[in-house]
Amino acid sequence: MDREQISRLAHADHPVAAPLDDDAVRGLLHHGIRRGDERVLDLGCGRGEWLLRALAAHPGLRAEGVDTAESALAEARAAARRLGVDDRLTLHHRDAADFPASHAFDVVLCVGATHAFGGLLPTLAAARAHLTPGGRVLVGDGYWAHRPTPEAVEILGDLADLPTTVDTVTADGWTPVHGHLSTRRELDGYEWSWTGSLASWALDHPDDPGAATALTRATTHRDQWLRGYRDAFGFVCLVLRPTNG
Repeated sequence: MDREQISRLAHADHPVAAPLDDDAVRGLLHHGIRRGDERVLDLGCGRGEWLLRALAAHPGLRAEGVDTAESALAEARAAARRLGVDDRLTLHHRDAADFPASHAFDVVLCVGATHAFGGLLPTLAAARAHLTPGGRVLVGDGYWAHRPTPEAVEILGDLADLPTTVDTVTADGWTPVHGHLSTRRELDGYEWSWTGSLASWALDHPDDPGAATALTRATTHRDQWLRGYRDAFGFVCLVLRPTNG
């Protein structure tokens, strides 16, 4: 069972693949999409949940998503057809880091997918290359809310604290115009959903060749979360505008 399959099963009950509840997603989209007729790009769109919600809320919006997970894109296309927004959604099966867009976008999203670019600053550089003058970027990434243990750093990497994260973004030429810090409820809810959905699938399909792998992965992830990084990890979403246009 590969990483794409694991992710698809783990996010079955949490299509926004980040520790955010519906109100947070709604608020972030509100602060990112100001007119309602924008062109929106999601770099690492997965099942397209952000784009689908934006398209459903704004009939004048057009959106494009990029992801390497073909099964996730297929789910996004099917959901778009059910919602009647498929004529305004274009999906690209390719690496978001080298996506050659044919035009610029008013809003560029990348929430929980900065690893695809090698970190936060490379993600913002890619977003800037796709952005219209005066456009907005919605980015979501992890940070250390409390001093991490060595085990937490080994699991999640060398993150910064929140002030340093914001300072890094502003020094790179961006001004935050809105933000959201995931609450403990959002963070815990996401992890319980991730591990629970994957474990439930394994228990419901005991004869599947991937069941044992899925259950082991869910158990390992749950242990890493509870014993490794739960008390230190935070997640921040920022709506950004270029400081100099």
